Amino acid sequence: MEDWKTYKLSDFIAINPVVKLKVNEKYSFIEMKDLDANLKTVKPSDFKTLKGGAKFQNGDTLFARITPCLQNGKICQAKDLQNNVGFGSTEFLIFRGIKEVSDSNFIYYLSREPFVRQFAEANMIGTSGRQRVAKDAFKNLVLELPPLKEQIAIASILSALDDKIELNLQMNKTLEEMAMALYKHWFVEFGPFQNGKFVDSDLGMIPEGWEVKSIGEVVKIIGGYAFKSKDFSEVGEKVIKIKNISNNVVSIIGSDCVPQVVAEKTNSKFSIKAGAYLVAMTGAEVGKVGIVPDYHQRIWLNQRVGMIAEPKFKFADNLIGNYLQSQECYEIIQNLAYGSAQPNISSSGLEGILICLPVDISIITAFLENLKSWDDMKVDNYSENQTLTTLRETLLPKLISGEVRVKDIDQLVEVSL
Repeated sequence: MEDWKTYKLSDFIAINPVVKLKVNEKYSFIEMKDLDANLKTVKPSDFKTLKGGAKFQNGDTLFARITPCLQNGKICQAKDLQNNVGFGSTEFLIFRGIKEVSDSNFIYYLSREPFVRQFAEANMIGTSGRQRVAKDAFKNLVLELPPLKEQIAIASILSALDDKIELNLQMNKTLEEMAMALYKHWFVEFGPFQNGKFVDSDLGMIPEGWEVKSIGEVVKIIGGYAFKSKDFSEVGEKVIKIKNISNNVVSIIGSDCVPQVVAEKTNSKFSIKAGAYLVAMTGAEVGKVGIVPDYHQRIWLNQRVGMIAEPKFKFADNLIGNYLQSQECYEIIQNLAYGSAQPNISSSGLEGILICLPVDISIITAFLENLKSWDDMKVDNYSENQTLTTLRETLLPKLISGEVRVKDIDQLVEVSL
């Protein structure tokens, strides 16, 4: 690496560069909760009057400097700022490339490099629970880094993977919106039956030939297994807890494990299949629902997580999974769960929720087949994202350190995309 140079990180990155904004005027706003550690970019969630906070422009890296956001990997590039500028949390450090020295896209990936993050975490100061890393701390981090041309090439390779990940997520969001729209058309507005006769029911007026059923008459909700604290270990087979359900998908990243000897003794009904829908049954996030990608490994259902199983007719599990993801059903679950001091709902409580269905299920065959095919596409997209994320996380430190050069992996990345 003859053309690589040694830099203090503070000489390689423009930290908190000047962005001129006027107080009391409105700009795009990004707050800490908008950052998703799994995504490269973050878009503004609001348009607010500037009173104070970190200022930035499109392409700048927003680096969470406070615990636990730093440990949780909240590092994203700002995107889609109106008039190219915006502001946000005072807990962001802003990173940008320096002309003829460093590339802003490369800096984003450099800031995600485990060594940089670990250095930042080790140099946090302040009281426990409110610790922060100071801008000046990066004067003490010295790294050997590539020339500008190679920085751009490295960022291009990694960006191609991130672009595909974000495209898959956008496709899944569109599929979810299509499913919700179709569900509303059939089961709320009864669009195809408007010219027929309606009758009264426990759920209001429904088409003649339809009936009210409980979810428990359509599927079974299996509550997870109560693994003991001593069963958990750092390695082994993954166990899905409520924390693993986020943004309508079930992730195994950061999941706890049980040794294989424990898994072998666990009833197979608690094993989770790809495409299953899981629902949180306890706590502040009760009612959140996620679909399970294909992880190509056996994973297990922990207590207080419910799994839709044993459909009574073809694709009934897809129907109920999509219904549980609807805002209408989420509010029902919230109302039921918050009847006690600790938000909580049981499997039987979920099974008791009412839904209306045609007596002759064949009437909705085409609808159910659409739901099933869209769910399959979502699982495929999430599964591909797992592969791409693993590849990106493997390549990132190797490319940044020079262990692997761009010319050696061009073809590998092209095949993966």
